Amino acid sequence: MTWINDTQKALRYIENNLLNELKPDDVANHVGASCSNFGRVFGIVTGFSVAEYIRLRRLSMAGQELRGVNSKVIDVSFKYGYDTPESFTKAFTRFHGITPSEAKNSNKSLKIFAPLTIEM
Repeated sequence: MTWINDTQKALRYIENNLLNELKPDDVANHVGASCSNFGRVFGIVTGFSVAEYIRLRRLSMAGQELRGVNSKVIDVSFKYGYDTPESFTKAFTRFHGITPSEAKNSNKSLKIFAPLTIEM
């Protein structure tokens, strides 16, 4: 049962800190576990690594922001933790199947990766 509680606590922490610098170590420390053990448990419970979950949530939110607000791609890339617009474009295109510029200027659908919740 503590696995589930720790994972839910970690998911809330991740959601509250998605726009901050966030590493798997930070999440593990927040729930009071070692990074390797917590990473294993998080993967078993959610099916994703901590880093993958953070990346997918950020890319999903970035897509929604580009679609909904008149934001610049460079601003969104830095907001969601990417060092360069090029690395953001590459990750965004891999996830959504279209470039950030295409997402802004077209009605093509974007992937949504909603926050996970765990219920018992």
